[in-house]
Amino acid sequence: MLSRSAFVFSALSAIVLGGCASTAMGPSASADLQARSGSAVAGKVSFSEANGRLRVEAMVSGLTPGEHGFHVHEAGDCSAPDASSAKGHFNPLGKAHGHHASVERHGGDMPNLVANAQGEAKYSAEVAGLSLNGPTGVVGRSVVIHADPDDYKSQPAGNSGKRVACGVIAAR
Repeated sequence: MLSRSAFVFSALSAIVLGGCASTAMGPSASADLQARSGSAVAGKVSFSEANGRLRVEAMVSGLTPGEHGFHVHEAGDCSAPDASSAKGHFNPLGKAHGHHASVERHGGDMPNLVANAQGEAKYSAEVAGLSLNGPTGVVGRSVVIHADPDDYKSQPAGNSGKRVACGVIAAR
């Protein structure tokens, strides 16, 4: 009877203490998107580091259906009505614009965001060559959604059209 009571007590203790333990969440950052260039785009973009890459997740609404250029831009400033204050693509290594899977690309070049027929997009990607902080860090910069898809080749920005949303990336 004692061994059974000890076993039950041990099992309950493990369950209770396990419930109190929290998984250690690493550093993260986010940006609340603001509509720009007369659009109605809204949403949030989250950033975290995973496996030596930057994990980017977004929930966006108010887009036109289809693909949209999606980039980290140099300046953490979305004050201009057309988001031009965000400056160009974040490019810490001084490379030409290119495909997000290529080594020859701006650091801020990411896969296009794809909106469904209702103008909503759920996005998740892991991007190599970026981090939250340091020389390749995105904190203090901006994330921009463009009206058109990035063609991944036109210089300097992929011919992705006007900037329809912008958010300043801040540490959480």
